[in-house]
Amino acid sequence: MKRRGFLAGIPVVLLSSKVSLGAENYEFPISANGYNWVTFFRRQGREWGADWEANLAEYASTGLRAFEPGLDSAEQAKMIVKAARKNKLSMPSVYVNSLLHTVEDSAKSIASVLEIAKIVKPFGTKIMVTNPTPIAWGKPDQKTDSQLTHQAKELDKLGSLLRKEGIKLAYHTHDMEMKAGAREFHHMMQNTKPENVAFCMDVHWIYRGSENSVLPVYDMAKLYGKRIVELHIRQSTGGVWDETFTAKSDIDYTKLVSDLRQMGVKPHLVIEQCVEEKTQNTMDAVAAHKIDLKEIKSTFKRTF
Repeated sequence: MKRRGFLAGIPVVLLSSKVSLGAENYEFPISANGYNWVTFFRRQGREWGADWEANLAEYASTGLRAFEPGLDSAEQAKMIVKAARKNKLSMPSVYVNSLLHTVEDSAKSIASVLEIAKIVKPFGTKIMVTNPTPIAWGKPDQKTDSQLTHQAKELDKLGSLLRKEGIKLAYHTHDMEMKAGAREFHHMMQNTKPENVAFCMDVHWIYRGSENSVLPVYDMAKLYGKRIVELHIRQSTGGVWDETFTAKSDIDYTKLVSDLRQMGVKPHLVIEQCVEEKTQNTMDAVAAHKIDLKEIKSTFKRTF
C-alpha cells in the first residue's frame, strides 16, 4: 500500500503533527521509540526484539500506529519493516547509530546508514535520527576539537546524501553532549547546514545533561527551534524517570508546547518514556504506553 493510502486509513485523532521537511509537509501519527520497550521488557526479564512480530503486536495493542525503531543494520531493518507492516504500523522515523568523529570509521558508518535508508524509504520513512557515538558511553571523555570538526563535516555530508533520497537527517543528543558548555552539541548545530541537518530534541537528556536544570531545555528550544523536526518526550520527578508521562513535573511541557507554538514549530512526536532502576514499578509497557498516548495527545492537542 502506498504511504498516502496507509495514512488515509489512520484515525484523524492520531495525526498529531504536520512536519515540514523542506518543500513538503507530512502528517505523522504519534510514535514511540523502541528503547522504551527495551527498558520495560528488561525490567520484566524479557528480551525486546526476540520476536519482532509478537513484540510489535503488543506495541500496536496500545493504540499507537507508528513506531520508531533503533536500527543497527539493513538486515535488522528488513525484519522490523516486515513485522511493522504485518501489525499495520507506519515508520515515519527511525533511529540509526553513527560513528563520525574518526576518519577511519566515518565513511563506513555513513555507508551503513545509507544502506538502511534504502530499506526504510519505501516503507515511508521521512526522518532518520542519529546520535553520533561518544568516545565511551557513560563516561566523561570528551572528543577533541579536531574530532568534533571532522564529525560536523561528516554529519553534514550524511544529511546532504539523505536529503537527495528525500529523507531528513535529525541530530539527537544524550547527556554527554551537554557537558563542557554543551560544546559538542553547539558545534554540530553551528557547523552544519539547516537544510542538511535538522534537530531531534530529546527533551529530558538536555535536562539531565544540564545537571537537572530545566532552563537549558527552554533555551535550546529558543535557539534551535526552527530546526526541530522531532521531539523525544520523557518526564521525570526529582530527576528519576517516571513510569508514565505527565505534562508537568521536573519539565513543564505546557511551556515547551507554548514556546514551539509561538515559533510555528510542529514536530513529529515520539514517546520515549523509559524506566530506570529507581522508577516506580506498577505496570507493564502496554499499560504505560496507553497512558502515555492519552496524556501526550492531551498535552499537545492545542498546538498540533
